[in-house]
Amino acid sequence: MSLNQELVSARTRREFLELIIAVATVAVLPASAKAQGIGGDADLRSRLAVDPMRPQFHLLPAKNWMNDPNGPVYFDGKYHIFFQYNPQAAVWGNMSWYHSVSPDMLHWTHLPVAFTPTPGSPDAYGCFSGSALKVGRRVYQVYTGTKLSSKELATIRDGEDKIQESQCLAYSDDPKLVRWTKLPEPIIPLPPPGMQITGFRDPSAWKQGDWYYMTVGAGEAKLGGCVLLYRSKRVEDASSWEYMHKLTSGEWNGKHTANPCDDGEMWECPDFFALDGGHVLIYSTLGKVIWESGKLDAATMTFTKDKTGELDLGSYYAPKTQLDAQGRRILWGWIQEKRSEAEMKAAGWSGMMALPRLMNLDKDGVLRVRVLPQAAALRAGVLPTEESRAGVVKTLRGASGEVMCSGSKGKSYEFSLTHGETEVLKVNYSGERHAFMTDGKVIALQPGDLPTLHAYVDGSVIEVIMGERIGYTKRFYYSQTTAPDIRAGVTGDAVKITAWKIRPISANRLTA
Repeated sequence: MSLNQELVSARTRREFLELIIAVATVAVLPASAKAQGIGGDADLRSRLAVDPMRPQFHLLPAKNWMNDPNGPVYFDGKYHIFFQYNPQAAVWGNMSWYHSVSPDMLHWTHLPVAFTPTPGSPDAYGCFSGSALKVGRRVYQVYTGTKLSSKELATIRDGEDKIQESQCLAYSDDPKLVRWTKLPEPIIPLPPPGMQITGFRDPSAWKQGDWYYMTVGAGEAKLGGCVLLYRSKRVEDASSWEYMHKLTSGEWNGKHTANPCDDGEMWECPDFFALDGGHVLIYSTLGKVIWESGKLDAATMTFTKDKTGELDLGSYYAPKTQLDAQGRRILWGWIQEKRSEAEMKAAGWSGMMALPRLMNLDKDGVLRVRVLPQAAALRAGVLPTEESRAGVVKTLRGASGEVMCSGSKGKSYEFSLTHGETEVLKVNYSGERHAFMTDGKVIALQPGDLPTLHAYVDGSVIEVIMGERIGYTKRFYYSQTTAPDIRAGVTGDAVKITAWKIRPISANRLTA
C-alpha cells in the first residue's frame, strides 16, 4: 500500500465511524450499483460520463479514489485485478479492494468490491495492498491489515505512530472470485523482533518446492529499506509462517522525511519473481519504482543483485505483476494524479491503472518492457500524415491515440506532443550518445537496442516506452470542456512515425 502520510495523519475518530457506516452502505446497495460503484447519484454519473480528462481505454473505477494494483490473477479463463479503493471519496482513505474482470486484460467489467475493513478486526483501519496465490481451485489473497493501536505496536512511523500493520489472508472458492472469506487473525501478526521498523506491508507469496514463501516490504530506522522473507509449509496456518532473513536491503539517504518511503528508509510494494533464467525484484521508494535483476540461491534463499534501474520516470508507482495464460510476466502500475486534493474532490475521481506491460530480461540481465502486444486490438484505423515545416505530424483527435516512432541507430530525432501552443511532452533521441533524453533525464540504450518510441495518449495521461527499456508516464490537464486534439510530431533523419485512433473500451467511462 503506497501511503499518503499527510492524509493518514488527518484521519480522526469521526472519519473512522463514517467508514463503518460506509461499509454498511456498500453491503446493502443493489448488485448493479455495487458492481459499478456509482450508487444513485445521477448528477455525479452525468459529470463523470462526460469528463474529458477521464481516460477512454485505461482501467479505473466508476468514481472515487484508486491506487495500488492488488492481487492480479488469471483464473478460470479470466483476468482478475483488484486495486486499492476509497468507496467514500476521490481522496485517499477507507482502503478497500475494488475488483474488475477481463477476458483479455484490455476490456473490463466492474464487479462488487471484494474487501472492505471489518470493524474490530486486524484490518479495521484499512485493507492495504497484497498479492494473489493460486492453489488448485482456490485463490488466496495475502494482504496487509491495519488497525489503530499503541505506539509500541505501531509499524507506520509518521509522527503519530498509531497504525499497526499485520499480514492477513483471505480466500475464495468461487469461480468468479466474488465471494471471499477472511481469516479472523493475521498469518504474520508482528514484524521480526529487534528491528526498529519503519513499515511492514504489501506481502507477495509464491510456492517453490515444498515451501510457500512470502516477501514483505519494510525498513529499519536510519538504516534503509529492505524486503523481509518468510516461509511456511501451509498457507493458512499462522503458526507455521517463520521469518527467515532479509531477502535484500538498501541504504537510507540520511535525509529524514515524514514518510520514510520518501527518503529510502522504507521499501513498499516489493514483488519478487523468476524471469528468463534469472530473478527480478521490483519495489517502490524515493518516489520511484526500482528494478533489480540477479540470481537467487535456492539453497539459502538469498538474492544477489547484478543489474538495476528504474521502471518509469513519471507518475507511475506501486506496481504488481502476474503470469498470464501463456506464462508471460505482466506488469501493472498505478498512474497517479498530479493535481490538488480539492481538484480531485471536485472531479469525483482520482487515478487509473496503467496499460499492461510485458516484461523480459535480455541476455545481459537488463530489463525490457513493452506494452502488451495484444493492445493492438484497440486500434480503430491509421491516422493520416500531415506535412509541416516542423516535420511530420499526426493529430490525435480528442486526446486519444497511439503513436509509434521507429528510428535508426545513430540517427538523431525529436518527438513532441502538443495541444494548441502548449508542449505536453518532448523526447529527443541522440544518435551520437545512443540515448533518449527528456525532462533533464538521460536513458542510455544497450548497443543492440533500436531507438523506438511507443506512446499512448488518453484523456489526461501519456504513457511512453523508450527503446523497450523504460517508461515515462505523464499527466496533463486543461480547462476545456472537451478533450483537445494532440499533435504528435517528429523531426529528424531516418525516422518513421505511425499513429492510430483508439477504440474506447466503455461507452460512458463508467463501466471500465
